[in-house]
Amino acid sequence: MSSPARPGAVELRPLSARSVVLSLLLGADPPEMAAKDLARVVAPFGVAGSTLRAALSRMAAAGDLRRTAAGYRIGERLLERRRRQDEAVRPRTRAWDGDWEMLVVTATGRGPAERAELRTRLTGLRLAELREGVWLRPANLARELPGELDQVADRYVSRPARPPRELAATLWPLDAWAATAQALLAHVERADRPADRLTAYAAIVRHLLGDPVLPDALLPADWPGAALRTAYADYRRELADQAHARVPGGDGPRES
Repeated sequence: MSSPARPGAVELRPLSARSVVLSLLLGADPPEMAAKDLARVVAPFGVAGSTLRAALSRMAAAGDLRRTAAGYRIGERLLERRRRQDEAVRPRTRAWDGDWEMLVVTATGRGPAERAELRTRLTGLRLAELREGVWLRPANLARELPGELDQVADRYVSRPARPPRELAATLWPLDAWAATAQALLAHVERADRPADRLTAYAAIVRHLLGDPVLPDALLPADWPGAALRTAYADYRRELADQAHARVPGGDGPRES
């Protein structure tokens, strides 16, 4: 899991017109909207009509969006991003019995790009690297690992001798993640302009993607993961209400 340069740092990336459109469509159900409705929805975020038209044209050409009879819809490539976002906001867990998932990478002869891609994929599955080629996490997620990983790694169920809380603290920078989460919660409390709030909540989603979603027994006290998810779910409902009010007959962004 990545951590900020200093604990509690809040990384806010200014949102381009493309980012605003994607943020709103990724939260819509279905992820599709007419151009005139998009113009109404993005206006409060400082995106002018001419800027929106140029962004839509570039996004359609790049495959981020595809034109439909109704307007514009999220492209297939970005639907996977939406799935990851949904999982970050609503991770599925199960009771933890003390077992750990472990993957040992066995593939050899891979180039740097392939190794980097595998690392990114395993990190996205909320596994952490204990040592080179050995990845693990508590077996508390209600999900199956992709079958194609069997081509590059062996899977095991283990119970490490090292104390679980100590091991978890070694694998993930939990204190740093919690400090940044608390800083984000404080920031959104202060933000009042629509564009500032959307930027802050986009940062929250990125941060949630790095939450290891550990069993409660392995987390520090006052872990802010649930509070961060609740804040984002409330914001999505707020966006849905606002979009519904601006789009006649539309559903707006999906409620969480």
